[in-house]
Amino acid sequence: MWLLGGAALIWGAMSLLGLLLTHIVDRGSVHRADLGVNVWFVHRRTSLVNDATAFGTGMAETMTVLVVTVLAVLVLRWQTKRWYEAIMLGTAIVGELVIFLATTAIVPQRRPAVHKLDPAPPTSSYPSGHTAAAVCLYGCLAILLLWLYAGRPGAKVIAAVLFCVPVLVALSRVYRGMHYPSDVLAGALLGVLWLSLVTRTFLPHRPWRHGAIRRSPARPARGRVAH
Repeated sequence: MWLLGGAALIWGAMSLLGLLLTHIVDRGSVHRADLGVNVWFVHRRTSLVNDATAFGTGMAETMTVLVVTVLAVLVLRWQTKRWYEAIMLGTAIVGELVIFLATTAIVPQRRPAVHKLDPAPPTSSYPSGHTAAAVCLYGCLAILLLWLYAGRPGAKVIAAVLFCVPVLVALSRVYRGMHYPSDVLAGALLGVLWLSLVTRTFLPHRPWRHGAIRRSPARPARGRVAH
């Protein structure tokens, strides 16, 4: 119920923000500046950056997210011998998708009027689903990695790389003309809000490390007092 209520609040906030952008800011100077970033990228496209951003946007494609999630769920189950962390990851991904689709149904944002390097999906440009999915998938993996293996060599380095993936995805989506900068910022906000809620719901009550539950110190046994 906590997660459902939080999802409803996030959906409401994202929808209100989107309606503000599309009905009030859409024709003002802020919108012109928003589109100006897309135009700036279009004029500076190169084959090398085109290939790099194709890889970046591919890291948050639906099929990629599905495959990475399934593999991560299997690895988490194998490493921890339980489903708890896997369920947390699945909740982060499924919840983000539901909130994203519900928001696009309310906010009919058009995609930038520039040449696009990818086919435009039927969903609204607001918010960026790729960015939100990248935050929830790679951010959740980074958090779980630090949660389970904080003391292992290289864990922080791998987590830092995972945290950088959503930035690459967001830049790639703007560069390729698929979203306004405000769309990817909104997608990042959606992902951060939902992932924060999922993390606070799952992790504070289960202080586990390396597949073992940290037990609190045993209390001394209470014996009967002899009279």
